[in-house]
Amino acid sequence: MKKLLLPLLALSALATPALAQTGTTQNPNRIDGYGAPVSPSVPVSRAADETTIDIIGGYYQQTGSHGAVEGGRGTQQLTDVPPAIIINVPLDTVSRLSVNVGADFYASASTDRIDFALSTPSAHDVRIHGDFGYSREQKAKGTIWGVGTGVSKEYDYLSFNVAGSFAKTSQDGNRQLSLAGQVFFDQVTLITPIELREPGNGRGKSQYGTDTRQTYNLTATYSQVLTKRLQAAISTELVSQNGLLSTPFHRVYFRDNPAQNTVPTLSDNFIPRFPTAARIENLPRARFKYPVSLRLNYYATDLVQIRGFYRFYNDNFGVVAHTFELELPVKITPFFVAYPFYRYHTQTAAKYFAPFAQHSINDTYYTSDYDLAALSANKVGLGLRYSPVYGIGRFHVPGKNAQGLPRVMRFKSLDVRYANYQQTGSSIYNAADRADLKANIISFDLGFAL
Repeated sequence: MKKLLLPLLALSALATPALAQTGTTQNPNRIDGYGAPVSPSVPVSRAADETTIDIIGGYYQQTGSHGAVEGGRGTQQLTDVPPAIIINVPLDTVSRLSVNVGADFYASASTDRIDFALSTPSAHDVRIHGDFGYSREQKAKGTIWGVGTGVSKEYDYLSFNVAGSFAKTSQDGNRQLSLAGQVFFDQVTLITPIELREPGNGRGKSQYGTDTRQTYNLTATYSQVLTKRLQAAISTELVSQNGLLSTPFHRVYFRDNPAQNTVPTLSDNFIPRFPTAARIENLPRARFKYPVSLRLNYYATDLVQIRGFYRFYNDNFGVVAHTFELELPVKITPFFVAYPFYRYHTQTAAKYFAPFAQHSINDTYYTSDYDLAALSANKVGLGLRYSPVYGIGRFHVPGKNAQGLPRVMRFKSLDVRYANYQQTGSSIYNAADRADLKANIISFDLGFAL
C-alpha cells in the first residue's frame, strides 16, 4: 500500500473536498508530507441545490534504486493510473451526501522481486476504494458536522474506516474551529519473501496468515482572517497506530548474520549478491506521530496570491521532519489561473533504520526501508485551471429539475497539474547508501455541476 500513497495524494490535491471525506490509503512509514492518514474535511461552500461531480485521474511514474523488498538495494520502479470520481449531492438545503470511488491500476517492479521472478502476480495489482460521507449544517449556529465511512481493497490488504468532523464558524465568518477524527481497521496478508516461507508454503494467498493494524487520527484546525488580504490557519494532527507496522515482504540483510542464504542457486540479477540470509523487517507495533502545521494565504493583488505552508513532524520512531510549501496562483485572465508550486521536505532517520547489510542480528528492531532514512525531497510543478463563470460547456441529461425543466449539466472547470519529485539523502556509510527516488506526476480534475 505504501508505494501508492504519493501518487494518490498528488491526485487528491486536485479534487474538490468531499463532505466528511475519508481516506483509506495509508503508509505507516512515509512522513514526507504524504504519510498521515487523510482526515475528514469540512465541506466547502456550494449552492444549496447544486450537485457537483469531479472526475480525477492521471499518471504517476517513479524510479529508484533502494527497494525495501530487496533489503535496501534494488529497483523502485512503479507506474500507477488512479482514476476516481467524487460526487456531492444536496439532500435538502442543509444536508449533503458525498461519494468518492475509484481504483488504482499499478505495476511495481519491486514487489516482483518477492519471488525472484519476473511477471509474477505481485507485479501488477488493482486497488479499489470507496468512501461515503454525510454532513449537516446548522446555519443559525454556524456549525457543520459530518460522518463518513470507507473501504479499500487489494490483493494483500483490506481496510475499513469511520470518520467524523465538526466545524464552528464565528458570526462574522472570520474565524473557524474544526475538529476531525478517523479510525482505520486494516487487515494485512502476511506475504513473505519466498526463501523465508515455511516449507510447503507456496504462492497461494490461502497459505499465508494475516495480521491487523489500527490507526486513530485526530485533527484540530483553527483558521482566522487576520486582515483583508491575509488569512492563517494552524492545525495539529495526532496519530496513534497499533498492530503490524512493518511490511512482511521487506527483507533486511545483516553484517554479522552467521546463517547462510538458503537459496544459493538463485543466479538472476534481481537480488543483492549477499551470502548470508535475510530476515523479515521488524518494527515496533506502536507508533505515535505529532505533526503541527501553519498555513498562510496572502492576497497580494487582485491577480496574484501567495500560499505558504509549513509542517513540523515528530514521532516515537525518532524521526524529526520539516516541510515547506509555496504556491503562487496568478490570474492570466479572469477565468484562467496558472499556479506554480514548490515543496521542500527534510527528515532525520528513524532509529531502527540502517542501509543494506549494516544492521546487527542483535538489533531488536530493523528496517532498510528508505522511507525511514535521512533524506531531503524537492517537488516542483505547475498547475493550470480554467473556470469560466458560465462554465466551459453545457449538455442535457435525463430527467427534469425542480421547476420541471430539462436538467442541464455544466462542465464548470478544468484543472491540470504536472509535478517532478526528486528525493536525495545522506548516509554515514557510503554514497551508494544515499536515498534516491525520482517521480513524474501528471494529474487532472474535470469539474461538473448539475
